[in-house]
Amino acid sequence: MNRNQLVNQIKQKKSFLCVGLDSDIKKIPSHLLNEPNPLLSFNKAIIAATKDFCVSYKINTAFYEASGAKGWETMEQTLEAIPQEIFTIADAKRGDIGNTSDMYARAFFEQLNFDAVTLAPYMGQDSLAPFFSYTDKWGIVLALTSNPGSADFEQLHVGEQRLYERVIDTFSSTFNHEQLMFVVGATKPAELGLIRKQVPNHFFLVPGVGAQGGSLQEVTKHGINADCGLLINASRSIIYAGSGEDFAEKAAQEAKSMAAEMAELLTQYHIN
Repeated sequence: MNRNQLVNQIKQKKSFLCVGLDSDIKKIPSHLLNEPNPLLSFNKAIIAATKDFCVSYKINTAFYEASGAKGWETMEQTLEAIPQEIFTIADAKRGDIGNTSDMYARAFFEQLNFDAVTLAPYMGQDSLAPFFSYTDKWGIVLALTSNPGSADFEQLHVGEQRLYERVIDTFSSTFNHEQLMFVVGATKPAELGLIRKQVPNHFFLVPGVGAQGGSLQEVTKHGINADCGLLINASRSIIYAGSGEDFAEKAAQEAKSMAAEMAELLTQYHIN
């Protein structure tokens, strides 16, 4: 999916919601455990319930890889259940020397046909270059994450910059905003505003709204640009909104509520 298609989806749906499918067999409703593939049944129900309110789904690959070959198959089947017009992200945090990254890119862009994959930048530009060689595919580079451990490395000073600022400068000067996004945590809205000044045209994937306590209003205030430029990820707060047989209905209610708030914000910032 190219940038224009993503922006059009945001404007049409009046939403910039990304639903995270961090599906855990230990957390899904117990009645689904009688299904042949409980996680797949759960995911399909969540997708059917929320697809009208979101523009993206983010599949955290660890939750599927942990189950081996069957989990990988479930991830493939989940991806196939997502409507084609919705932006799909493999949250895999890959990054390695060039020929290894080339294989990772083939896996997620050719075999699985995701639109985007999250990437770890700390082996340098050449380690991620293979991901940006695909037309209409995106690399989403970790910049300033929402976890407390971001202070260990990402926020260290490197000369006059912090390390995450150096990462952003390095990758934004090499790869353009048509294919490159950055991960910026919702729990650091002031820093997000500074990053927006640093890269005014790039999209940000923003985790941390919802269960982690980030504010949608604050993130939008500091991070929005002329094309919206934000994908706000919510995982647990949506997919686990209910634990009974009405879990999909509860998920839909939560997604609808977030989308309605986003519609108001898009109007407020004159994006239509």
